[in-house]
Amino acid sequence: MTDKTPHPAIGGNWASLLLPIAADDGIEFDKLGEEIDILVEAGVDGIYSNGTSGEFHNQTEEEFDRIQAMLAERCKVSSTPFVIGACQPDPLIMLNRVRRAAALDARAIQVILPDWWPLSDAEAVDFLKRAADTADGIPLILYNPPHAKRVLAPQELGAVCGGVPEVIGIKLADGDDSWYAEARRHLSGLSLFVPGHHLATGIREGVAAGAFSNVACLSPRGAQIWTASMRNDIDAALDLERRICAFMDAHIVPFRRDLGYSNAALDKLLSAIGNWGPVGTRLRFPYRSIDAAEAVRLRPIAHSLLPDLFP
Repeated sequence: MTDKTPHPAIGGNWASLLLPIAADDGIEFDKLGEEIDILVEAGVDGIYSNGTSGEFHNQTEEEFDRIQAMLAERCKVSSTPFVIGACQPDPLIMLNRVRRAAALDARAIQVILPDWWPLSDAEAVDFLKRAADTADGIPLILYNPPHAKRVLAPQELGAVCGGVPEVIGIKLADGDDSWYAEARRHLSGLSLFVPGHHLATGIREGVAAGAFSNVACLSPRGAQIWTASMRNDIDAALDLERRICAFMDAHIVPFRRDLGYSNAALDKLLSAIGNWGPVGTRLRFPYRSIDAAEAVRLRPIAHSLLPDLFP
């Protein structure tokens, strides 16, 4: 696939906007504004809203609009790039979110493939073309995570996105050496966002443009410094990646694997471990939240194993 997009590339370390949730399940918008200001001050390459960890699947349309307006206003004041996630399992609701997001002049708009019934390749192309038309000149990023109803291989992604030049990037899970070879073969014209804790590997393989990063959930400033280091000392960056993955495997993944918590719960736990902002660990009902005491327990372990991330 050749790069047909007229839009400039997008990449780097992007921090997820996490929703501070009150005990009554309301969004604490004052804390959300404080969080945005902290992420801007950390100097991240960009902020994105309404990924899985932003609980896009569990908010009203009025709340969606208020979140995006707050993000856009504060990022524009500081000239911080931002991406709006218009994701929603219902295609009509998602297209309406795309339309409203386009008016805010984001760097890009992120969408998923409608998720109640998996789309065929032809249906996926049709949907992305409609989303691109609705976005009115704002480029798209396709979010195709491991928990999607249909996870597309690199060749399938190349075929689906190749006919929609407005799709400039994909957020996805990476894989082994053969996956990276397939990504180089079929996705060279797209900005690929790999999992944050695999970013150094993705850079070394010549595939990753950046990450919508779980490492930035743990430490926005530390993740930014690590990302910058990949340009000058990839071996040191890979060493830190190995330690990050070891920490995740030993102390974070068991909450999902053994106790059944969601990925959003894990990312909020990381944020509470990093203790950099007012997010907390609470998710909206009916999703279960990890006790904040676990963050207190894991905080010294993270600082001991990953001092590079806490400058």
